[in-house]
Formats: sequence, C-alpha cells, structure tokens
Amino acid sequence: MSKVHADYRYSAEHEWIDGQSPATVGVSEVAADALGEVVYIDLPSVGANLTAGQVCGEIESTKSVSELFSPVSGEVVEVNEAVVADPALVNSDPYGAAWLFRVAVSEEGPLLSAADYAAANDAEI
Repeated sequence: MSKVHADYRYSAEHEWIDGQSPATVGVSEVAADALGEVVYIDLPSVGANLTAGQVCGEIESTKSVSELFSPVSGEVVEVNEAVVADPALVNSDPYGAAWLFRVAVSEEGPLLSAADYAAANDAEI
C-alpha cells in the first residue's frame, strides 16, 4: 500500500506541496507506484510562471507518459537537477530526494489534506 506524507497537501493529479516558502513540489508515492519505473522527467524552467491546475512538465515511465500539473500558481525559483539526472529517485524517495521544483507561490489551487488524499487513493499515512 502506498504511503502519504502526513505534513503535505496534495492535488487530485497526485502532486504534493510542502507549504513552505518557497513551496516544494513533488509527486506522491501513489503516483510513483502507479507509474512504475520512472525513466524521464521534464520540468519547468527557473523563472517560469505556473498556473495552478495547468500542465507544467512531464514524467515518463516504462509503462506510460503522464503530464505534471502545478498545484499552485507562481514563479519557479529552483529545479531539482538531481531528479532530472536520475528520474528513478521518484520511485525510491518520492517525498525526499525526488522533489521536483520550488515555487514562490502567488495562489494555491484546490488541495487535499493528507487524510483526504489517502482516503481517495487507498493509501496510508
């Protein structure tokens, strides 16, 4: 069973956000487990302006290609080059080393609590 990080909030599209400033964004273990072995990640560039709920990148696994959606609006201030170089980090450490990017948040999109996200996705906290 996939785990959900208790301190994070989640989009319906399986991205997590830590609520810090700037906010760190990643993909949940639920998504990582569903994707299988992640082999490629395309992230927004530093300076890009994101809109909550809009496509901001791509994640590819041996099973499929999925779009990444921004859980917030704001400007990208940092990108995790380590996860671009080693996409398998998404499978091994989705809530740690595999963070994707950091955003100076101007507005949040609709986000779920960890409990609500876990319940909706048959996961545990």
